Amino acid sequence: MARRNLGTVVKFEFTRTIKKRRFWIATLAIPVLLGIVFALVFISNSATATRSDEQKNQTLAFTYTDTSGIIDPKVATAMGGVPEQNPGTAAQRVNGGELNAWFSFPADITKEPVLVYGADQGIFKNGTYEAVAKELVVRSAQEKVGSAELTAAVQGNFRTESQTFKDGEPSGGLATVVPPLLFLVLFYVVIILLANQMLASTLEEKENRVTEMILTTLNPTTLVVGKVISLFLVGAVQALVFATPMVLGYLFFREQLNMPNFDLSTLQFQFLPMLTGALMFIGGFILFTGVLVGIGAVMPTAKDASTVFAPVMIMMFIPFYIVTLVVSDPGSLIVEIFTFFPFTAPITAMLRNAFGSLPGWQAGIVIAELFIFGALALRIAVHLFRYGSIEYSRKLSLRTAFARKG
Repeated sequence: MARRNLGTVVKFEFTRTIKKRRFWIATLAIPVLLGIVFALVFISNSATATRSDEQKNQTLAFTYTDTSGIIDPKVATAMGGVPEQNPGTAAQRVNGGELNAWFSFPADITKEPVLVYGADQGIFKNGTYEAVAKELVVRSAQEKVGSAELTAAVQGNFRTESQTFKDGEPSGGLATVVPPLLFLVLFYVVIILLANQMLASTLEEKENRVTEMILTTLNPTTLVVGKVISLFLVGAVQALVFATPMVLGYLFFREQLNMPNFDLSTLQFQFLPMLTGALMFIGGFILFTGVLVGIGAVMPTAKDASTVFAPVMIMMFIPFYIVTLVVSDPGSLIVEIFTFFPFTAPITAMLRNAFGSLPGWQAGIVIAELFIFGALALRIAVHLFRYGSIEYSRKLSLRTAFARKG
């Protein structure tokens, strides 16, 4: 009977949430905005790349003076340039419209700037002069080197393959860090998106004055646990919707959107770090959900609950103030405190787990701590909901609530 009631609560809460128009408006707003941003970035990058290529490869009429000895006359001629016969008046002739452009290359281009003079063609086209001058230097230098290998070496156009070792075995580097970090990202997404929903899940019935009727047919524990499970399912739907434009953008428009070219096939899903991350995610979700549901049970309205809600959410972001220490000095005192303090433990421990700096015994303690405090938070939330659900106009007195037997 209790199991059937739990399923009924989960189904009711889940369907009630996803049927709301404002839920889908809020859920779809971010993907739509991301799509618009991606489209603008795509158009902008395409136009910029095209304009840059046109500027570099454009042939324009110019004269040049070279005291560096770098410029190759053949390259300059191919790009539309001729040596300047009267450098002293070149700038004046450009100013007077008699000369299209003049480039003056100093004796040492590493210490002195290349002087570029040109007729004004508008704020965007004026960049052509500088682009052509730089391209002339690069092509001339390549001709003087006379070797494709040396040119690539000078420009840094070569690949490297790295391998590091840990405990006598090859370590995966970043490929092993990214998968466990996904649990941290998912944790933030779920909690941030569902925080208000967690409060509303207990406040809605209270504000509608229907909790007394609900509690005559349902056990408070069944009701609260059902709400938590339904919230998790709602969060999964939202996370899937939000991830869709990012995945599509990476798979089909990665270069146009300037996304990092990360080879997903190199990711290493190691069993122990992934299991540890998953358990920390579940334990942290139960803890924060229990606390937020408890706040909703105590406060009479959403406005009153917001005053307590803000500090709880702030504690989620505190570990990022010491993220450099978490990565560089995980054994420091402040990192250890944040690792075991319940409200900072999920974030700090998941970071350390991903970077391989969380010993197994510490991971076990954190996981046990999160599940114990999470279960305790849910138990307290159920107790507070039992008595606070009928407090319609005032905040539930904690002393009175705990003085009563559950």
